[in-house]
Amino acid sequence: MTHIEQADRPDRFSVVHRTVGGVRVVTVQGEIDHDVRELLSAALLSGYGAAPPSRVVVDLSGVTFMDSSGINVFVTAHQAVSATEGWLRIAAAQKPVLHVLQLVGIDALITCHPTVEQALEP
Repeated sequence: MTHIEQADRPDRFSVVHRTVGGVRVVTVQGEIDHDVRELLSAALLSGYGAAPPSRVVVDLSGVTFMDSSGINVFVTAHQAVSATEGWLRIAAAQKPVLHVLQLVGIDALITCHPTVEQALEP
């Protein structure tokens, strides 16, 4: 398990990722904005050498705010894993974050699930 925090404000953003049945599960806490986009992108896609993981679930249950920076990271990650015939799924987004995802249509591109367990189902 790897834990990443924003160095200057660790109370504002943290990411923990682990592998469950060959799927990278990325649990995000705090706010997703311009300042943390590179940390989020790294948590979603790095750590496996040159190739990104092929299956990723992003647990947003601890995310209280997300702006367009998060949307851009998710679209980029979706494109990267789709290129390997994999998938990216979003799980447990709180209502304000889910509203942002729905407002911009990300939920039509990336499947959103109510729980991590449901997102991990084949």
